[in-house]
Amino acid sequence: MTYVGETGEASAILRPKGVDTLQRSETTSVSFIGPGSVTNGDFGLFRWNMTAGSGGAGTHFHRTFSESFYVLSGAVTLFDGTGWIEAGEGDFLHVPRGGVHGFRNDSDADASMLILFSPGIPREKYFQELAEITHSGRTLTDEEWADLFARHDQVNL
Repeated sequence: MTYVGETGEASAILRPKGVDTLQRSETTSVSFIGPGSVTNGDFGLFRWNMTAGSGGAGTHFHRTFSESFYVLSGAVTLFDGTGWIEAGEGDFLHVPRGGVHGFRNDSDADASMLILFSPGIPREKYFQELAEITHSGRTLTDEEWADLFARHDQVNL
């Protein structure tokens, strides 16, 4: 039991639409709907929007958090640990800690999905760093990439 009060409390948090949206690249934007800083670390919820044929994340895994994907619109190609599969509106993929996964938009239409991860680590910092690198045109050394990935529990395969 994590709440031991007798009467409940007024503790809900409303975040208006459009708060904390990041243009990750020319083809991808992410909205930090419910980052861990808002959910007290319980989970993180992001909306990931991709233009047609925009690519995405290659195969990777995380040691400290699970990740789930729910397709809102369009078609998203997801890696489920054994192969790439096309997922459409309403499809859901859960990846436990250590599970190999990836995603991209191979289709000729825009796509949008929700990404849920648990616990709610500050995952937005990873995407903010990647966006800064992309927008600045900065080139990282292999050691700098390794440090970035290690700090954010991103094990690329």
